[in-house]
Amino acid sequence: MIDWIGFVIVALTTLVGAGFVVVMYSLGVRLTAVSGDDDSRVSQAAKWGSYICFGFCILAVALGIVLIVPHFSGPFLDMVGHWF
Repeated sequence: MIDWIGFVIVALTTLVGAGFVVVMYSLGVRLTAVSGDDDSRVSQAAKWGSYICFGFCILAVALGIVLIVPHFSGPFLDMVGHWF
């Protein structure tokens, strides 16, 4: 029998995670384009904003890989278990 609640949770988590990565990457690209403008104050803020957005993308992808690959997920879950 199919666990429909588990299926819905996985589907929603996938949609939210994919949407987060797409939005952060798009915002990072947009801020990179804005940082090329002439005004130096806006340029610096946009540059740092793009770095932060790309950093969130990297963290989300790395977390996804760690949770999917069994070789990495065991030590990661043990480490998280010690924190909580």
